[in-house]
Amino acid sequence: MSTSARWMGRLLPLLVLVVWLAVGGGLGPYAGKLGEVSTNDQAAFLPRGAESTQVLRAQEAFRQEETLPVLVVWTTRGGGAIPRSATADATRALASLKGSDGVVGAPSPAFPSKDGEALRGVVQLRPDLGDDLSTVLERVDAKASGVPGTEAWLAGPAATQADLGDAFAGIDGILLIVALVTVLVILLLVYRSVLLPLLIIVGAVFALGLACAVVYVLADHGVVRVDGQVQGILSILVIGAATDYALLLAARYREELAARDGERVPAMRAALRQSLGPIAASAATVALGLLALLFSDLTNNRALGPVGAIGIVCAVLSAVTFLPAALVLLGRAAYWPARPKAPVDGEAAHPAWRRIAALVDRAPRKVWAASLAALLACAAFSFTLDSKGVPLDEIFVNDAPSVAAQQRLSDHFPGGAGNPAVVIADADAAEQVRKAAEGVDGVDSASLFAAPGSRAPLVAGGRVRVDVTLADAADSDAAKRTVAALRDTLHAVPGADALVGGTTAQQYDTQVTAERDRKVIVPVVLAIILVILVGLLRSLLLPVLLVATVALNFLATLGVSALVFKHVFGFTGTDSAVPLYGFVFLVALGVDYNIFLMSRVREETMLHGTREGLRRGLVATGGVITSAGVVLAATFAALGVIPLAFLVQIAFIVAFGVLLDTLVVRTLLVPALVRDIGPTVWWPGALRHRP
Repeated sequence: MSTSARWMGRLLPLLVLVVWLAVGGGLGPYAGKLGEVSTNDQAAFLPRGAESTQVLRAQEAFRQEETLPVLVVWTTRGGGAIPRSATADATRALASLKGSDGVVGAPSPAFPSKDGEALRGVVQLRPDLGDDLSTVLERVDAKASGVPGTEAWLAGPAATQADLGDAFAGIDGILLIVALVTVLVILLLVYRSVLLPLLIIVGAVFALGLACAVVYVLADHGVVRVDGQVQGILSILVIGAATDYALLLAARYREELAARDGERVPAMRAALRQSLGPIAASAATVALGLLALLFSDLTNNRALGPVGAIGIVCAVLSAVTFLPAALVLLGRAAYWPARPKAPVDGEAAHPAWRRIAALVDRAPRKVWAASLAALLACAAFSFTLDSKGVPLDEIFVNDAPSVAAQQRLSDHFPGGAGNPAVVIADADAAEQVRKAAEGVDGVDSASLFAAPGSRAPLVAGGRVRVDVTLADAADSDAAKRTVAALRDTLHAVPGADALVGGTTAQQYDTQVTAERDRKVIVPVVLAIILVILVGLLRSLLLPVLLVATVALNFLATLGVSALVFKHVFGFTGTDSAVPLYGFVFLVALGVDYNIFLMSRVREETMLHGTREGLRRGLVATGGVITSAGVVLAATFAALGVIPLAFLVQIAFIVAFGVLLDTLVVRTLLVPALVRDIGPTVWWPGALRHRP
């Protein structure tokens, strides 16, 4: 290579590094600023066209001012009857909050429960308090706690929102640190190199900074929506994907560098030429799989789609620009103290992979039969996973004050107290609707909504509002059945044009919509993956086989998750969105490793035939793909630091599923099936005719 070519070979990577350093320095802080444009408003999670969402919009006409209610509950410390004077004292305590900062209007009086062992009152707060919500609730709690002989509890939407804020507090820093430290430790242990893990981590951080900056700008202009869940998943997704792609490229560069006697630029050109296709195909499966969430009718699902796709694009951009530039400048030093060695027929690989390849080659039918039997046994339990939603007392993994308060409320008042079903109906049929609602099994009481200080029903646009208190807890299955019965009854009232909404109806509609989303989005994601695999592998039979194996891996993971969630974590079920999120992440990310493996097998098959190509491909990629799988699993497991059942469940499903896919499906099942089928696996491509 001429001197000028050498200089150009060094100058271009240096310029690329300068650009990425500018990106990291200028945009890196955005990784900690997404909280400024995120919202944890639960109303934004509702289905767009559901009946409960229509009610939510109709309720606006009955609100003189937008508020966020907090329910104050008083009980005695040891149980038993509330002191006689407590009702008046509690009412005065609430009244003293009128006019204080953050409080809207006059709080309600304190009402005793039928058993005489509790009191309940409502304080309406401003909905735009933001970070000041906790301060206002502390003031409410201080006043309520001053009632002699009682213990005060805060429940309701305001208290739940404050606990959600606490759960997501520090998500930018804590989650990022846990994920990065986990990845760094694993890379140091696996590769025993000092610089390479640091380069991969820096590249992942740069990718995350760029992704967060793009998402921040789009969210600030209302183009995309970000909440705490999307924010946390974005961080994990970018770090995991960027690390995976970087590991694949670094491993191929190490091979080419050794084979070309240390010639850095030619080695990187060859590595990029061989790696860019699998990386692009892998990224496309994940990005397009995420964008398929746009077919969902749930706002938070649609929000994750474009945000996640942006993160994947940034991860690829970092892996194919920043990392190659850094590796070219460092050469062999990037792998120090290890020294790259050129593989000879795969002999440079770890002996374990040679033994696995030999086992697959020697007894493929026994290997795939045993693997398939184990996966089918696990998949048999997938149908026991209850994804109808989680009760309030399981939303938070740790002890949340609002959950304890809601339990006290349910112990002494009707289960739906404070969370009534809301009915919007024509004013002319108001009394008919109220009486019909009271006659439904599971309804405790129904009352017409009136303006403050008035007994007459409030009429807005010819419509009235009826608040229906349910006998069962608002988040229970019994309450959802009551809502379904309530809708059937009220829809039949002539001329009422009644709509039933409220918290329970929202949960019911979300559950129904989630089931519909799975039926629509799952086939779309599978079709996307199949098309990409067909284009990459120039085959039809093999892509169908790969899609079937990752789908089976997903069902096996759900089966194990059902057992672990119930018997280890103590969950009675999962959030209705968990199976869909798990499917998109696990299938799209799981097929990555099959792409990495089979693209290398195809490359080797073109030179050596299917049998030897499979052996060489498995030996050459086994170590790096397993490392990538362990890193990705550990990265998603970091979501468990956020004390929300939804994210803990997603973390387990993806982490366990990736490990199962890496260690069983990609290592044993797929290679054994390919070996047993033989060259026909490339049908209808030309490779099936190669000796």
